[in-house]
Parts: sequence; C-alpha cells; structure tokens
Amino acid sequence: MDSIEIARRSYAAYAEDDREALEALVAPDFTFSSGPDPLLDREGYFERCWPNHGALAAFDLVRLVEIGDDEILVTYEVERTDGTRFRNSEVLTIRDGQLVRAEVYFGWNLS
Repeated sequence: MDSIEIARRSYAAYAEDDREALEALVAPDFTFSSGPDPLLDREGYFERCWPNHGALAAFDLVRLVEIGDDEILVTYEVERTDGTRFRNSEVLTIRDGQLVRAEVYFGWNLS
C-alpha cells in the first residue's frame, strides 16, 4: 500500500467509525501535534482525538501531495453530523506502511 492510500484509509476509518482499521495504520511510536495538543503519543492521540469521530460524517480529500519520500500534505473538508463543515490541512509522515507523525494545521469553518 502506498503512502497516499494509507492517508486515504486513515480518514476513511474516521468517517466509517472503524477504530480497528485506524489502529492498524498508526505506528507504536506515533506522535500527533496540533496547536492545543503538541506532541501527543499514540495513546494520547486515541484518547484525545478519536472521540471526535462521532461528530464527523464525511471527509472530502481536497489535496493529497507527496512531499519527499515519507511525507504527505493533506487538505480536507469535513462535514459534521450537524451539517456544518470545516477545512484543515495536515502533514503526515508515513514509514514502513504506518503513520508515524501527524501535524495538524486548523483551517476554518465553511459555509
């Protein structure tokens, strides 16, 4: 599975309420960073971020660009279950078929 497909599957796992699929894609030494949550480890990521999946109905992957050998730039738009939408960008680092780092850059709400 190539890096773009791994990224696609990670967002699909959120939309499909499939934590098992996401856990298989996330490396044991995974780190997650965003403004309010710098350098969460794998356990902290699932504790802090996974509960949000219930409010997310669908992901539209606007941009998936490979950067070098192991990074993907992703911009996505999400529809929440209440019908509102937002846009974010992330830099994902993928090695040996697993996500090892995610850096989230929050975007904005869409009308």
